[in-house]
Amino acid sequence: MQELEKQFHIHCRSGDVGRYCILPGDPGRCASIAALFDGAALVAQNREYTVYTGALLGEKVTVCSTGIGGPSAAIAMEELANIGADTFIRVGTCGGIDLSVQSGDIVVATGAVRQEGTSREYAPIEYPAVPDFGLTAALIDAARALGKTCHAGVVQCKDSFYGQHSPGRMPVSAELLEKWEAWRRLGVKASEMESAALFTVAASRGVRCGSCFHVIWNQEREAAGLDQHMSEDTSAAVRVGVEALRRIIAAERGR
Repeated sequence: MQELEKQFHIHCRSGDVGRYCILPGDPGRCASIAALFDGAALVAQNREYTVYTGALLGEKVTVCSTGIGGPSAAIAMEELANIGADTFIRVGTCGGIDLSVQSGDIVVATGAVRQEGTSREYAPIEYPAVPDFGLTAALIDAARALGKTCHAGVVQCKDSFYGQHSPGRMPVSAELLEKWEAWRRLGVKASEMESAALFTVAASRGVRCGSCFHVIWNQEREAAGLDQHMSEDTSAAVRVGVEALRRIIAAERGR
């Protein structure tokens, strides 16, 4: 590909971003996340990618939205890594699967089911999609320190939101329902759309990534007739991600 002054999609160049990055999906969340940094400023805005850079504990940090799903998330990580980023925390939303996971809880991914397509262009399907251990531990510690109910475990990643929520009307409904039942029996905590791609891209690029999610709903609890309420306020997951990043920066300062 022709060498460009700026990265093709995120419209950033070397020096625009920190090595530490928060990756939400929604561009609309970037300003509120950047407000948790010191001296944050808008760097670039193009397509689904909105980028702010500021500081935490005096270290340059960046928030960059990824849009929905693996393909656009992989592009964000690739281009951020091209210009010096090496530590990524994905913050977003998920739907619970395991009955213990309730609306408003936090899920920290310890691995991801690769039921999506992006990661297959990076690694054979036998390769596991797993996060960086240190980032994962920092996310769990941050959630507990902030008093949040936290579930650490495997998440399922898919490419179709409606393949999860309306599987019965899909021509491949039998396959979707059979696999969902397998994930349920295996104790998979939640379903989302980006971690499998991000973990696999991170492995291929030699960078590190972790993920934490706010649980909006749990369709298995609904099917079981268990009480729950829809929780769409994602600020807790954001605070967990930023606190984890703060802990990582503090631990690595001076190394």
